[in-house]
Amino acid sequence: MFSSLAISSSGLFAQRVRMDAIAANIANADVAVDPKSSEEPFSERMILLAAGGPDGSPLGVHVAGIASRQAFILRNEPWHPYADANGFVKYADIDPVVQQANALLAARNYDANLAAAQASKSMIEAAISLLA
Repeated sequence: MFSSLAISSSGLFAQRVRMDAIAANIANADVAVDPKSSEEPFSERMILLAAGGPDGSPLGVHVAGIASRQAFILRNEPWHPYADANGFVKYADIDPVVQQANALLAARNYDANLAAAQASKSMIEAAISLLA
């Protein structure tokens, strides 16, 4: 009975991690250097989801990893401190429209998991009231 709550909560956690990655991608789209590194360029982060709960159960979903896409565009900015010998600076190839669409999907998935958790909670409450 409680496994339905575990499934929904694993989905909630996975979508929250996905939204965090999307927010970082949007915030750092025009940043030449990864804020966590002083020399490496920022790279789009993608969340890898896998079937099964985080505790090893076959139910739910878990974050299998966070991958960097390693796709860059070069901009000619010879005055920039991170410009190479030819005057080009590497920026992450992040499409804000794609990020917004991904954010919308993650928000809808989060809402669906929340609705499923609330429905499970209501069913559990109804079952307990029948037993009492």
